[in-house]
Amino acid sequence: MVQLQPLLSSDIIYPESDGKPMADNTKQFRWIVIIKQNLDQIYANDPNVFVAGDLFWYPVEGRNTIVQAPDVMIALDRPKGDRPSYKQWQENGIPPQVVFEILSPCNSQTDMEKKLLFYDRYGVEEYYIYDPDRNQFKGWLRREMGLDVIEEINGWVSPRLGIRFDLSGEELQIYRPDNNPFLSYQEVSEQLAQERQRSDQEYQRAEQERQRAENAQQRLAEMETVLQQYRDHFGSLPPEL
Repeated sequence: MVQLQPLLSSDIIYPESDGKPMADNTKQFRWIVIIKQNLDQIYANDPNVFVAGDLFWYPVEGRNTIVQAPDVMIALDRPKGDRPSYKQWQENGIPPQVVFEILSPCNSQTDMEKKLLFYDRYGVEEYYIYDPDRNQFKGWLRREMGLDVIEEINGWVSPRLGIRFDLSGEELQIYRPDNNPFLSYQEVSEQLAQERQRSDQEYQRAEQERQRAENAQQRLAEMETVLQQYRDHFGSLPPEL
């Protein structure tokens, strides 16, 4: 009888994609991008914070069927850089500490319960779900017995990230640790355009002031030249001067 040899860990393939789109609709995609790009900006100067969107996370070596792809995940104390997937055993055993999921109509209750169990089992410290269609936001925080629901989420400040969640408006607003709001790509572009316009206006005003100063200096030099010509010709200034 032929004996089958067990696969070595190095022989196991860890897929990088399931062939499904990153988001099911434009609203879900917009929120994924907003959260990821703002977290990228917050930690832009910290080389040891890894932020990813829709990246496969494999927590157990040799088990390629144990996997999730959080909409956004943050792994603190892990270096920036491109990865085909997040293999936890290659990341000093550190799981993503904070995970975000953005709901879409195709997400079933069963799917979300499975995700909660996965994140609880494999070490996530903070787990947040936002439903943009209903403007509903939920969160879980790891306590002694595992992930526990955050009872009062409005105004909640993430212990790990220092960001604040505000549900007082028509949709979720997230604030950075410096109290500036998370902005979309369009909002950032508009702000940059406004700043560029103000900068151009300041430059134009400075140029006008410089030109006026140069004109004044030129008039002064011309007057001094005239006075010197009088001195050279008459030996002194005329009485009316």
